[in-house]
Amino acid sequence: MTQPVASADEESGSLSVWDAVSLIIGIVIGTTVFKMSGTIFANVPDPWTGLGIWVLCGGLSFVGALCYAELATTYPRLGGEYNYLTRAFGPLTGFLFGWSQLAIIQTGSIGALSYVFAEYAVKVFHVDDRSQGNLGGDSAVVWFAVGAVVVLTGLNCLGIRSGKWTQNLLSTAKATGLLMLIIGGLSASGSVPVEEIRPVEGPGWPLAMILVLYAYGGWNDAAFVAADVKDRQRNIPRALLLGIGVITACYLLVNAAYLATLGFEGLRGSRQPASDAMAKVFGTYGERAISVLVMISALGSVNGLIFSVARLHATVGADHRAFGLLGRWSNWSKAPVWSLLVQGAVAATMILGVGTKSGRDSLDGLLKLVKSAPVPWDRYYGGFETLYAASAPIFWLFFLTTGLAYFVLRWKDRDIERPFRAPLFPLCPLLFSGMCLFGLYSATTYAAPLLPLIAVPFLFGLPLYVFSNWRGRKS
Repeated sequence: MTQPVASADEESGSLSVWDAVSLIIGIVIGTTVFKMSGTIFANVPDPWTGLGIWVLCGGLSFVGALCYAELATTYPRLGGEYNYLTRAFGPLTGFLFGWSQLAIIQTGSIGALSYVFAEYAVKVFHVDDRSQGNLGGDSAVVWFAVGAVVVLTGLNCLGIRSGKWTQNLLSTAKATGLLMLIIGGLSASGSVPVEEIRPVEGPGWPLAMILVLYAYGGWNDAAFVAADVKDRQRNIPRALLLGIGVITACYLLVNAAYLATLGFEGLRGSRQPASDAMAKVFGTYGERAISVLVMISALGSVNGLIFSVARLHATVGADHRAFGLLGRWSNWSKAPVWSLLVQGAVAATMILGVGTKSGRDSLDGLLKLVKSAPVPWDRYYGGFETLYAASAPIFWLFFLTTGLAYFVLRWKDRDIERPFRAPLFPLCPLLFSGMCLFGLYSATTYAAPLLPLIAVPFLFGLPLYVFSNWRGRKS
């Protein structure tokens, strides 16, 4: 049995500071620091510049968290940016944001991170992944990824306690693995010879910075569950700021461990720095252990997104007839079950769409119908990169729009009580908006061939909004 609900006030106060911090850490520390640090340092002239970019992006994320702490405590309803954008720019903007989260952004992120889990699972469990029919050469990876989405969606359907304990368990396991990586890497001091540093040959610091910003992405998703946090006026700012601080420290220590183990040139040439570093310190067992850590880290991010973003969809469903089903909560588990199930189905469809030959052919056929070139699949390395690249421009577009909404709401609701205020106004929102503008430009440039694939589902939100209004908006 389910019941409609306009918000989740029944669940208000279910998440502690630790639960919220665990959610932030679980979402943010995904896979980039384990896979992309080599590429990041290959695009900077020296190790100190590389570490400095990690610090700079951590600082920019901290500034963004200050802005979000103000918005989340002032407008604590479930749904985060959906509420801010609706209040600042009207229901159409909020609707397009909610639709894009379901059709492109967060489901794409869930699918991409599930792919990373699956790639490592195939290696750890020694699964034969030979070509099977029209699934191409990655059938086992596809089904591991779909399986991760199905299992974690099911756990979250059991209720908020099941979802948050799953998240806490995965975050604890992730923290243990990170500690092993940091201690093992930093203990390898003196094992790296003096190197002659080669000049940068790639795109340079802009690519490094956009990759590091992606590594910090996801902290804002905690705003989706603001109404579920205990004593939210004090604990939401604490959770956001503490989470960003812990993540920045972890990233610096992990990269310092890479440099101590592999050296600067060794790190620049590594495509799997975590595995290479642990193999050097602990041998084959270390390499296997880090593969398990990457699997756990990816699962933690997937679960955090499933848990938090489903509550956004439920809030959109409570406001708009076209998504009314998503706004229904289970009487038994007190979870947005329909929102979770639809979100999981969309993510699984994305995985099958980019991860199988028949799926890729179907997408290319749809693009052909709108007179667009097929997707250059080889350029984006299949599942993970394709889903990330396709979802990034819309993500940064709405991130920037939220920065602008901050200014609008400061003026529009100037008399409203604000339990927390970002300091040094307007410096914080200006820095945050500048970061988002840089991210939007970089992501759009990188994903240019995928823009038609993004535009079709995004623009489909316009007739959906008209249809929803035609049926009559709920109060």
